[in-house]
This record gives sequence, structure tokens and C-alpha cells, in this order.
Amino acid sequence: MIKNYVKIAWRNLLKSKLYSSINIIGLSIGISACILIGLYIHNELNYDQFHLKSDNIYRATMEYSTAGPVEEAAVSGSKVGPEFKRTFPNVVEYVRTYTSTSSIKKGEVVFDENKMLFADSAFFSVFSFELLAGDAITAIDAPDKIVLTQSSAAKLFPLQNAMGEILRYGGSEYKISGICVDPPQNSQIKFDFVISFSNIGNAYKTETWWNANWVTYLLLNNQTDIAQFENQVNAYMDSDLVREQTGSMHPNFLHYNLEPLTKVHLHSSVEGLEPNGNIQYIYIFGIIGLLILLIAGANYTNLATAQAMGRGGEIGTRKVLGANRNQIFSQFIGEAVVLTCVATILALVITLAAIPFFNNVSGKSFVYGDVLSTKVMIMTPLFAVIISFLAGLYPAVVLSGTKALTAMKSSFELAKGNRNILRKSLIIAQFSISIFLIAVTGIIISQVNFLKETNLGYDRNHVVVIPMNNKISENYEILKPAIQNVMGVKSVTASYDTPEYVAWGDGISATGKNGPVEISLNAMPIDLDFAQTLGMQFAAGRDFQKYDFDLMDTTNNSANYKLPYIINETLAKMIGWTPEEAIGKTIEHRALGPIVGVLKDFHFQSLHQPIGPLLQFLDKDASRKLLVKIDGSQMKETLKGLEQLFATRMPGQPFNFHFLDDDYNKLYMSEQRTTSLFKAAAFIAILLATLGLFGLAAFVTFSRTKEVGIRRVLGATLLSITQLFVRQFIFLIVLSVVIAVPLAWYAGNYWLQDFAYKIELEWWHFALAGTLVLLIAVATISYQSIRVCLLNPIKSLRSE
Repeated sequence: MIKNYVKIAWRNLLKSKLYSSINIIGLSIGISACILIGLYIHNELNYDQFHLKSDNIYRATMEYSTAGPVEEAAVSGSKVGPEFKRTFPNVVEYVRTYTSTSSIKKGEVVFDENKMLFADSAFFSVFSFELLAGDAITAIDAPDKIVLTQSSAAKLFPLQNAMGEILRYGGSEYKISGICVDPPQNSQIKFDFVISFSNIGNAYKTETWWNANWVTYLLLNNQTDIAQFENQVNAYMDSDLVREQTGSMHPNFLHYNLEPLTKVHLHSSVEGLEPNGNIQYIYIFGIIGLLILLIAGANYTNLATAQAMGRGGEIGTRKVLGANRNQIFSQFIGEAVVLTCVATILALVITLAAIPFFNNVSGKSFVYGDVLSTKVMIMTPLFAVIISFLAGLYPAVVLSGTKALTAMKSSFELAKGNRNILRKSLIIAQFSISIFLIAVTGIIISQVNFLKETNLGYDRNHVVVIPMNNKISENYEILKPAIQNVMGVKSVTASYDTPEYVAWGDGISATGKNGPVEISLNAMPIDLDFAQTLGMQFAAGRDFQKYDFDLMDTTNNSANYKLPYIINETLAKMIGWTPEEAIGKTIEHRALGPIVGVLKDFHFQSLHQPIGPLLQFLDKDASRKLLVKIDGSQMKETLKGLEQLFATRMPGQPFNFHFLDDDYNKLYMSEQRTTSLFKAAAFIAILLATLGLFGLAAFVTFSRTKEVGIRRVLGATLLSITQLFVRQFIFLIVLSVVIAVPLAWYAGNYWLQDFAYKIELEWWHFALAGTLVLLIAVATISYQSIRVCLLNPIKSLRSE
């Protein structure tokens, strides 16, 4: 019997090629979208869970106040790990980490742009990065040891065993003591090389609560109650002894929060070794997948119920010949299963073909093996069976319950009364989803364009960023004038951070109009010409000059040492000064010193945050980035000149660079990916909804061929008949607009709340979405109507 059901289902698929094609294409696209989104969600939700001890690993993040607002940071001082292990029995082990982009030298060949990880010796014992060679306990237990990833070893030593070989980094030699499997893509700790944290230098030798630049992980024992342990930690931090060490006298404080390793990526509010994900986007992507699948399922239900008009004789005959309701039900469910199976096979093909595009949109690195994995191969067929039952249930129940005499009547029509309401409801749902996605996509695109075009307070165009390694830093004083003389170079400077994201957290003390104040802020060690290179404007005062270095007198045990400062307008206002009043005033950061300039506020972090207080001070030795402003009209020639300069002055040193624009765009990578996803989702949704409407309109117009022939004979025009069909659907589309617009407004407004600087929602965001869908629907219905109208009325009436 099952064999007969499959045969009949297959014959019906071939018989109704148009409707079968629409259903198969719709379901295959829907299933494919769900597979891809499912892969993404699974990858994100399983971040860092490959570590065997992941349930007991926590990241220690700072929460502090220095007479200002409460600040949070993922980094901590070098003392946190060692002190907590000495003080609390719950702490089994600690690992402090720091990453930098570094050059590695093998013989005379330099390999640049490598991610170097500094970590404590317990790193490979706490985290489950598999060592293919070497011992986890001793791999980095000495300063001269280095561990390579498998891909780095293959790059540096393609045809030989790398163990025991010597590499040079930062003027020192390192012996390869281990080869480790590449970190998976869903790991917050990624690296090419690992060396001992002791190579940091003074930060390792001198334990401090501040100078926070290290991400610290704690391995706790199994019995630890985290909430209770956090209270113990912060009670310890509030003790008189520790307050004296940290200089955090009441009401100031320094506390630590413990974040579970597996929760950091999606749930943490502070970024550590890499940008965080967002659990809200996981919900959004999941909902989008379900909405697309809902549209595809609605297409099947709609077309199946519509097609029932042509299958009344078949159903009636079967019932007369003795088929019971369960058999009829099984037949139609079987057809849904066969169709869904075909769609599932096509969906897997589409998914494999879409992997490169999806990787580009999601920022992941999925491979074909991820799609063909055992888990996907088991879950997809089960998912397909569920879809076939959900999509085919209503037609199967209704058709199997139809009386034989009723089904055999020539006027048999399934879609009457409540059943007609279902069909209309499904159309409304499809187009409501489409309008919603298009409107929200428009809002996201407008906000992303706003982020790209807004005035940041500095000029990020045509600024070349060159990472500074030890060799460049040592030769900076010679390189700077040489770079300045390259054709097309306008200005050169150096800094610790680039201006789009200043991560350095610090604090100052000053005496304002209302007395002494201590303020937490962001700080930038910079060189001369920073404001000039970035096109920043001064509200008062001036830029740093060469003679400012004279203030930094280190003679006589630095008795006369002063450090000149530049602040921004926000910091001046927080202290209680106007920009003009701030000039010449003294503040204390590392040392007392005068304010020589007040910069107009510029955005030095993401537009998610309002502009905060900022301090700049002279310290070219702390620079990590070389910034070169070039003439955009001679970009190619200037870059070639810079490359030749580095080849001459820095032999064996690769000329690696990127543009400041690239750094800025990385701040909004998540928003750009969301934009791409919504564009794709909106396109798929409107495509599927239009396909469904196309098939439904084709069936409705075809079923009324005789009526159209009579109207044509009686003198009805092409326009009037087209209007007749369009009116049937146009009200449903308008109702879809009414439903979708408030939902899109709410969703768009909710998403924008995450930005301190954002667009205003405009009426055209919603009008454009509704109009676009309306035009597509009218065009689709009109096409089918005109096709029927152009048939010869005589032939139409004769065939009927």
C-alpha cells in the first residue's frame, strides 16, 4: 500500500509541474536557510565548549570607580591571578593572556602578521588545545620556549619536523617545544604562536592591581558556588589592606566579576581577546529561519487546498470503491512527504553551493563537511518529516473528510467559509513577513550608512596604518622623516591605539571649580603630529610641539619632570572648565603636567557609546601603530614608494599595512553581517511569497477560464477583468501592510536603542516596503489574469 501511495504521489508531482515546482523550490530554499542558520546558531552556542574543563573556567573582569561613573573592562592587572590563587582555596589555577601582532624570524626570512599569545605556563593544562607534539605541563614553562599551531608549523617548516627548531622574536631566540592543533573557529582564544607570559617583562615581575592590559582566566574547583565566591572576592577587595594597595578609598572601589568561559562570547558586555557575539542576534537569526520556513509551508498548504478543486473526482471515486478516511489521509500525507523529501535533497545541494556566500555573510569558516556531518544528516530528514506533516496536515484532514457525493460534484470547491479564511490568512501572513523583513532591512541599511557617513571628528580617509614591531620601533626616529619625504605622504605620526577604538583605560586627578576630582577615562599615548595626521580640530590651545619634550626632564631623579597633556571637551566639562579655562591648568596622570590643548570631541569608540573623557600624552615609545596620511590621488604610487622605502631601510622586513577605514568598519562588522542577512532573508521571503501568489493566482484564474470567456464575449475589457482578479488579492496585501508596519517599527526602534547615535525612523522606511510588495503582488496577479484574458473565448467556452 505504501508503494502505491508513493507511486500516486510521484504521478501527481509530475502531473502538476507548475505547482510541484513552486512547492519544491519554496521548501528547498526554506530548509536550506534553516540548515545554514542552524549551523551558525550551533557554532555560536557552543563557543569554547570544546575545553574539557570549560564548566570550571571563568574570566575575571574589572568593575571599578575612581570618583566617576562605574567602568567595566575585560582586562585586569597582573596581580589578580597570582593573588587569588594564594588567597582563595577555590582557585586551582590561573592563566593570564595577552595577544599582539608580531613578526617571527626563521633564519633570515621574516614572517609577519602572526598572532602571538603570551600566557602563563598552565595554559595548556587549563585549556584543551590539543598538542600534537610536546608536553602540556612543560610546553611554555620557560621564557625561551615557543609553541606553534599546526598551520604555522606547516608554513614555516613545510617539509620537516619543527620540534627543537629555533625561531627569533623581538631580538630573542626561542626553541620550538610543541605543535598544537589550530584553535577552532568558535574559540575566543585564537593564536599562531604561544610563548611564556614571563616575556612580557616588568608586568610579569611586578604584580599590580592596575596597569590592566591582561585577560585573566581562573580555573575553580567543582564545588565552588560562584555567587558566594564573587562576594568573597569583592569583600577581600574592599578590605583596608587591598584598598590601600589599589588606592581605592571609599567611595571608590575595584571589584571583579567572574564570567563563565562558555558565556563570555554571547553574554558578556565587555570585549576581551576578540569581539563578542550577541545573544539577541542568535534569537533574530533563529526567528528569520522560522519565518522563511513558514512562508514556504504556507505556499504548500495554500496550493494544496486550491488544487483540491481538480481532485474531487479522484477522491470521490476512491471513497466509492471503499477507501476509508485514514487511507485518503495517508495518501495526501504521503504526497507531502514525497514532495518534502525531494525538496530536502535539493536543499542540501543549495546549502553546499551557498556555503561560500554564507561564510562571507556570517564571518564563519564552514566547510562542506559541516553540512554533511552526521548530526546534520540525521536532523535534516527528521526536520523534513515534521515539515511535511505540518504543511500537509490541513489539506489531508479536510480532503479525507469530504463526503464522496460532494467530492464528485463538478462544482466541488474546498475553499469555502472557514477554509477560505485560512487561505487568505496564509497569504496575509506571508506578505506580512515579507513587508516586515524589507522594512527592518531598510532601517538597518540606513543606520549602517549613518555609521559610515557620520562626522567622527577626525578624517579617517587615506590613512595608512602600519603595525609597529620591535624593529620598526627601534628605527622610528630614522623612519619618520624618511616616510615624510615619500611622494604623496602628507603627515606621519604614531600612537598606541588607532583613533576609532581607544582601549587604554586610565584615570586622572585634578582640581576643578568645585574642588578636587578623580576621573576614570580613556588615554592615548601618542607622538607629535597626531592631530594633524588625523585632521582633528582644537577647541582651544595647541597640538604637542617638539619643545614639549623639554618638560619631560628626567635629570636629578626626575625632580622637575612634567608631562604635557591634551584633553577633549568632554573631560574639560567633567572637571568643570570651559576649553579656554582648561589651557595651562595642571592635572595628574603619571605625573603632574599642564594642559596645552583641548580637542573638539571626536568618536574614539563605537557609536554604540556616547563620547567619554579622553586624555592624550606624549609617549612615542609606547606606540604600536604607525599612521601615515597620504594623498588619495596618488595612492598607488605612494604605497609603492613606502614599500620601496621599507625594502631599503628594513631589509627582510615585510611591508604590511591596512587602512584606517578598515579598522573603523571592523567596529560594525556585526551590524554589516546583520544587514547582509536581512537583505538575503527579505529577498528570499518576497521571492517565496511571490512564487506562492503566482501559483495561487494561476490556479484561480485558470479555474475561472469559462467565466472570463463569457465576460469577454459580453464585451468586458482586458483592464476590467484584470481589476476583477487583482481586487481579490489587493485587500489582503493592504491588510498585510497594516499588520507588518507596527511590528517593523517596534523591531527597528528596539534595535536602534543599542546605539548612542542613531537615525530617526522615517515614514518612507515603511511606505517603501509596503509599496514594493504591493507592486510585486499586482504585477504577479496581473500577469496571470492577462494570460487567461488573451485566450480565445470560443476555445475557452468549448473546452469547458
